[in-house]
This record gives sequence, C-alpha cells and structure tokens, in this order.
Amino acid sequence: MKLGFIGLGNMGAPMARNLLKAGHDLTVFDVVQANVDALVKAGEGHAQSASTPAAVLESGVDAVITMLPAAQHVKSVYLGEQGILSANVVGVVLIDSSTIDPMSARDVAKAAAQKGALMLDAPVSGGTGGAEAGTLTFMVGGEEALYERIKSLLACMGKNIVYCGGAGNGQVAKVANNMLLGISMIGTAEAMSLGVSLGMDPKVLAGIINTSSGCCWSSDTYNPYPGVLENVPASRGYTGGFGADLMLKDLGLATEAAKLAKQPVPLGSLAQQIYQTFSLQGSGSLDFSAVIKLFTKK
Repeated sequence: MKLGFIGLGNMGAPMARNLLKAGHDLTVFDVVQANVDALVKAGEGHAQSASTPAAVLESGVDAVITMLPAAQHVKSVYLGEQGILSANVVGVVLIDSSTIDPMSARDVAKAAAQKGALMLDAPVSGGTGGAEAGTLTFMVGGEEALYERIKSLLACMGKNIVYCGGAGNGQVAKVANNMLLGISMIGTAEAMSLGVSLGMDPKVLAGIINTSSGCCWSSDTYNPYPGVLENVPASRGYTGGFGADLMLKDLGLATEAAKLAKQPVPLGSLAQQIYQTFSLQGSGSLDFSAVIKLFTKK
C-alpha cells in the first residue's frame, strides 16, 4: 500500500520504519524536519516528505496513520486549515494511533465521515520498545468491517490487534488500562518501600509478591525498586521507558472522561494528584516507575 504517516516522534518513527520493512511506500510529515529527513533516508527511495498534512493526502495515499502527542495536535492535523480533512479524503482510510480522550476521537471521526473518509482510532500500548520491535498492542475503535480490512496493516507494527467497538472505544480501552497501570505502579512503589524500610531485602520481597496475591505487571515485569529487575528503567536511573509526564497526561484523560460520564474514579484521581506532585518536583521526564522516589527515605 501507499501510506501516509504523520508524527515521527519516539513512537511514530519506529512504527513508520516497520511499515517500510513490510514493503509499504510512505509519504511522511512531522513538524520537526530532522525527523522527516531521518525517515526519508531510512526509506531508501520508498519514503518521501510532504510539506503539510494535506500534502500527504495529495500524494495519493490509500491510508494515513497519525501518531501525535495530544488531542489539540490531533484536531489541528485533521481539522486545521492545511489539515488532512482539507484535502480530498473520499475513500481514504484514516487511522489515529495517538492517545487522546474518547470524546475528541469521536468528534474527529464524525468530521472525517462527513468528508467521506473512513476512520478508526487505534491507540497503542507497548512503549518505545514495542514500537521498535513491532510488538505493540492496538486497541481499535470504529466500524468492524473497516477494522477487519486494515488489521493486517496494523500487524506490521504490532502483534496484538484488538477490536474494541465503535468510534472512540479504542481510546476508552487505552485510558482505562493506563489509569489502572498508574494506580498499580503507585501501589507497588508503596509496598516495596514499606517492606524495605522494615528490613526486607527488595529482591526477596519482590519474589514473594510476584508469587502471591499482590502480583501485577508493575511488580513482576517493571518493578520500580532499583536492582530488583534487569533491563527496566529502575535499574538505569529511571531513564527510557514511559515518562512520568506521559502517565500524568493519560491519568488526566481518564479523569476528564470520567467527569463527563459522571463515573467515580477516586483512585484514578488520587493517582493523578500523586503524579502531578512528582512532576512539579521536576521529575516528569523520568520513567513513571520513578514515582517510588516519593516513598523512599533516600
């Protein structure tokens, strides 16, 4: 297929490279020209640049994938004066893999449908490592027939492609999952810090938790205590991985969506405040597991 890809940041760039590896031709756009140049170079003749989001469409693509930081960027890229929907999009498949609130996703999908485009929201889980390895999980919202049609395309970038229901439901799944992740990481940080402060060896404590009822992904795969696991951010000064400010953003999406739905999320709201405190201390660029620093005496 001839594809457009907009948003070549830490997640978008490796996703686009995996599409190139799968044999697709790309037309790409990003506000950072260096990102565009690097992708075009990596394409070795199979990637070209566009000057605007609309220009991506004007190159005659079959589908466009967007991976953008926040809802305001998604709305600008799709609805702006030189946005995607300002071009002829009749019959073009639009896939937004950004993580935004479900209501914004539904608004953009409605605008796309009015222009004759076919749109899915398909946020991802798996982080930069999953983007590089092509093992992302895609949570897809929109028409099921369209999902079945493009599932093989998403499989070039991920290994777990899940249909979640109508427009916006991919975002619902993503914000609910990440709210739980933020809560569980704080709980793991509290438990590990408590145990160590009372004299437990952190590896022994983690081993008990991970074979008992307290086991969760935040403990057995991504433990926040330094030295417990290799090849996780806690063992490399909390660099890399999923930034605390990104977790704060996702918790904000969850709590705002909950307000609109009049759904109580007391633990989600508390987790948001804890990460807000952590960010205000200047630690937002660290991996989100570094929140354990709020609970350790060091």
